Amino acid sequence: MKSRFLLDENLSPRLASALEDVFPGSVHVRDVQLKGKSDQQIWLFAANKGYTIVTKDDDFRGMSLLRDAPP
Repeated sequence: MKSRFLLDENLSPRLASALEDVFPGSVHVRDVQLKGKSDQQIWLFAANKGYTIVTKDDDFRGMSLLRDAPP
């Protein structure tokens, strides 16, 4: 199964459609009503729905040190 990306707010929403051919099903946080939500809410959504988080936010790296490998 190919990876699906969940693109964080600090990335352009246009990336989801640009990646569609290679990573089908990828979405931006705004597309799944996560814009403005906490990093923890984004993390849990990605983990529960099988997404890989793509971000420039270093907070997710810190979370992965406490929780395990990030989604």
